[in-house]
Amino acid sequence: MGKKRDAPPYPQSPILIEGADEALRARIEGLFARSGIDNVLASVDPRQASSLVAGREVGLILLDLGSSTEEGEDRLRGFSRAAPEIPVIVMTDASDTATVVRCMQAGAADYVVKPVDETRLFVSVWNALASLELKWEAEDFRDRILEGKLERPAVFANIVTRDERMHGLFKYVESVARSRQPVLITGETGTGKELFARAVHDSSGRTGAFVAVNVGGLDDGMFSDSLFGHKKGAYTGADGQRAGLLKEAAGGTILLDEIGDLEQRSQIKLLRLLQEGEYYTLGSDSPQRSDARVVAATTKDLKTAVATGNFRSDLFYRLQTHPLAIPPLRSRPGDIVHLARAFLEKSAGDLGLPFPGDESASACAAKLAQALAPYSFPGNVRELESLVHDAVTGSRGGKLDLDALRARVGLNLDPSPETEGRPSIDEASGLPPLARALAEGRIPTIDAAERELVRMAIHAASGNLSVAATMLGISRQTLYNKLKEQEKPSNN
Repeated sequence: MGKKRDAPPYPQSPILIEGADEALRARIEGLFARSGIDNVLASVDPRQASSLVAGREVGLILLDLGSSTEEGEDRLRGFSRAAPEIPVIVMTDASDTATVVRCMQAGAADYVVKPVDETRLFVSVWNALASLELKWEAEDFRDRILEGKLERPAVFANIVTRDERMHGLFKYVESVARSRQPVLITGETGTGKELFARAVHDSSGRTGAFVAVNVGGLDDGMFSDSLFGHKKGAYTGADGQRAGLLKEAAGGTILLDEIGDLEQRSQIKLLRLLQEGEYYTLGSDSPQRSDARVVAATTKDLKTAVATGNFRSDLFYRLQTHPLAIPPLRSRPGDIVHLARAFLEKSAGDLGLPFPGDESASACAAKLAQALAPYSFPGNVRELESLVHDAVTGSRGGKLDLDALRARVGLNLDPSPETEGRPSIDEASGLPPLARALAEGRIPTIDAAERELVRMAIHAASGNLSVAATMLGISRQTLYNKLKEQEKPSNN
């Protein structure tokens, strides 16, 4: 009985092994099988091989030049002429520089000297496949952008949005979903990183499990035990054997959340897993192979962590093969009303409270979004969901207490009727002076623009300095200092 396939064939276009004798083919196929590479054409006659290459039905060629290097080099030139975009890795008995140079000039992407070193061959093949995947994904992403539609929109049903950037991320997810390379998801807390990780898994066609683990609070021992498992007697208290989460995610996807907080020793182990697909169970000297797709997520700026020495640069560049940056909720305010409605309906349904009819839910969502318009949502979508649930819980007869909701997030309920702090309005245009000046092509001074922006932010935040500071992208103390500075009399 054959082994059940948990993941799609890899790579998506087969590797053609050409010219190798039976013993070498078997050895290479065994290496590939141990490495999770299972889409291989090994026993093909030369005429059929040429037809497959000309028809672009293969993605990579392993060509053994054989004892007659001249004949092998002719085959190499023929492949390069027929399909120059298909990389060819040559295997040759000759180790002299002249043969290598001729092969590279004839179109070879890389070479391996026989007797074949398996590590050298694996690295060469893996690098070629990684480059091909990036090329295929770029082409697929371009096609999806041009078509403007998703292949499987139901995968993203749990991510409520009307934002164009978010829909662009959906298309990117679909274009990289079948890759085996890692995905790095970045974004502030509460933006929905795990939802995107699940979308990557659901779009991939993998039938293995989706497993999520927060690695931020794990020391190196706990990290290794959780992911790699242990053998009986590996340490004091290890009374039995544990398979580890990588085994649980076989043929599927494992999400490593809060990757920015991972210890240095654990970073080295993760790097080995990503580079070689291998790990060691605690208490074992034999490496295990993993075909689980790794998705990492973090709220931290990993570039800064690399610069300060807190995160390995080689691991960072390996992880961000497919970067996915989720924009914060405050940068897509148009989504607030749609999210609010979805959360209203969910909370009302969970609590059995009356919000009858779509019109009522829409009206409530619009009022809620308007009431919270000045708020910056530092907790993003998760915070909005919590606020809505709390508001529904405290509602009476389907009516939300918006004043209590605004008070909870620190928005003033009764703004001062005085005009202090409000932006002035140009009566002719109905616009603040800064907006009027820019609309007319006039450039105000830096000081004038800053004063007007501060006034506009404070007015929009109903006098709440913390909210205004968030709108301006500065700290509350910095805003306070600017206000004190603006109060000083001018020297002019």
